This record gives sequence, structure tokens and C-alpha cells, in this order.
Amino acid sequence: MAEAITAITAVIEPLEARLLPGGALRVGLVVPVSGVLGLVGPCAINCAVLAADEVNLAGGMLGRPVELVLVDGGRPAAQVAAEVAGLARWGAIDAVVGTHGSDVRIEVVRALAGRVPFVYAPPYEGGGHAPGVYFLGETPGRQLRPGLDLLIDRRRARRWFLLGNDYVWPRLVHGAARRHLAARDAGVVGELLVPYGTRDFSPILERLVADRPDAMLLSLVGSDLVAFNRAFAAAGLSWPRLCGALEEHGLLGIGGDATGELYGAMGYFASLGTDDSLSLGERYARRFGSTAPLLNGHGQGCYEAVLMLAALGSRAGTLAVPEVDAIADGTSIVTARGRLTLRGHGVRRQAHIGRADGLDFSIVR
Repeated sequence: MAEAITAITAVIEPLEARLLPGGALRVGLVVPVSGVLGLVGPCAINCAVLAADEVNLAGGMLGRPVELVLVDGGRPAAQVAAEVAGLARWGAIDAVVGTHGSDVRIEVVRALAGRVPFVYAPPYEGGGHAPGVYFLGETPGRQLRPGLDLLIDRRRARRWFLLGNDYVWPRLVHGAARRHLAARDAGVVGELLVPYGTRDFSPILERLVADRPDAMLLSLVGSDLVAFNRAFAAAGLSWPRLCGALEEHGLLGIGGDATGELYGAMGYFASLGTDDSLSLGERYARRFGSTAPLLNGHGQGCYEAVLMLAALGSRAGTLAVPEVDAIADGTSIVTARGRLTLRGHGVRRQAHIGRADGLDFSIVR
């Protein structure tokens, strides 16, 4: 974490300097550096810094150097939203990018009320469209349906147990999963939503043994996802688990997995072997060194968010929301997962399915 904070200070000046007219263009970077999603923060900060560096080397955003203003998105949603709205209201930020929970996003969107553009990076539950809001992540059909189908087709997984945190993203993801499983002649034998910070999973494990599912869909996030998978392995259980928020740091926190039964569904894995992905990995290592936080989907999403904001501003000639909204569709960038183009203020791409292979992911679809 120290490396990430050190990196971001290179593109942040004191508040008095940021308020000077005609100076840098200030972008609020909302990522969690605390709470259950705190493990997302270090790589996300680094990736946003890398993108800001590259934008600045190319002449900046709207001819102005980009500075990042860090906001901890791991706190309660209302607290995060109040800080972001205050920064926008006082002119301390000109736009917002970030990766964090959908509960935080909903409150931030409401508090901003279209005052500045907001590029939201991670997978999300769909809907939520509002002036000045642009989505780069996958909705449940594009993120999780390929993984559900893979386990139904290859593992004959007909009986599913759904387990997630109790907030908007898991609730709507589970609803979409239920509908798709029913269409595939599969079904749900159990479902639980648990609060953030749950650590005693023994009652849940006992219920799993009793319900005997063929597979699980896990919509737990961050340290909760890590804690459950550690408890699951310690209990000697091993049936397939499809996760909507498992990335490289989470897999490292689990201690790796060699069962061949743990899957993640993300738009990006660091093990992608494309030229674009390898190029990002090389630039990231050059900028932050060999001991930097592992590249992962949530971090890479922040890289994309900064680039997409720059592309929107360049195309509109401004960051005023009405003008940006008018030109948003068709705006595109090239990142580690290839070309991304906004349609309906969102990117329509299928997720990759990665199977845990020790401390890495093997792309299986």
C-alpha cells in the first residue's frame, strides 16, 4: 500500500494549487483503501497513476495535465458520496473515475447529480443509467452466463447454491442467475446473503453439506470472498465455485488453489496472452517495479477509466456533462483487453473465465 500512495502523490498537488484557474485537470479517483474491498486499492491506484502518466505524456486532457485526487471508496456509501459531491461542488475535481461497490456507486451518482462525468470501471448489475455516467464493466449476462454455461455443460452442474454479500450487486446478480439457470433446466437449492465482514462461515458450510449442490455461485467480495474460500478448503470441500469478484490478489489471499474447481469471471486477467495485455504488464512493471501489487481486473479497470475519460473529453472538447453525453456513444479506447467502445453509455464485452491454477489463472473461456 505504501508504494501505491507514494505513486499517487506524484500526480496530486496541495488543494490550494488545485483550485488555481487554468491549472491541472483534477480527477477524483474513488477506490477502496479500507474495508472488505481494501485489497483492491493498491493496484487500482497504480493503474490510474500509469494511465494519468500516459495521458500527460501525450499532452494531457483538454491540454491540461491530469492530477488524481484519491477518495477512499471502502467507507460507508453515504460518507463517500458526500466527500465526492463536496469536491465537485467546490471545483476541486472536474471528473470522477473509480472501482468500488455498487452501493457506493449508487450514492455517488445520486450526490453528483450529473455535475461532472463519472466513469465506473468494474462489473456491475446493470441499469443505473444517469447523465454523465459511463460503465466499462460487464453486466451479469456478459460476466457470469459463460461461466454458468461452462459448468452446466462440462460438469453437469444442475443444483446451484448462491452465496453473496448483502447489497445491490449480489442481489441482482443472483436474480439474473436464477433466470438463466431455469432456462438451462438447472435450479437453485439454496441462497444466502451475508453482511460485509462475515468471518464465521461454519453454519454456511454445514448447510452446504446438507444441501449438496453441484456448484456454487459466489458473489462475495474482497476479504469476505477470501475468508470463505479459505474456510471452504479447510473443511475439505471441493465442488466447483464460480466467483464474480475473484482476481489475482484474492487468489493470493486464499493461498492459491490447485483443485481445478475454483473459477473467476472477469473482463481481464493478468495471464491474458494478447499483445495488448503483455504491453500493459511490461509498462506496469517498468513504472512500479517487480514488487508492485499484482495486476488484476479491478486495477486494470481504473487504467481504462482514466483513458476513457480522456477520450470522452477529447471528443467533446469539454468535460461538461451535456456535451460529453451527446458524443459518448462510439467513443473508444484500446487497453489490455483490446478495443472498448461505448454503446448506450456502456461497454458490451463478454468476460473471460479463468480457472485457478495455483496462484495464477488459466483462461478456459
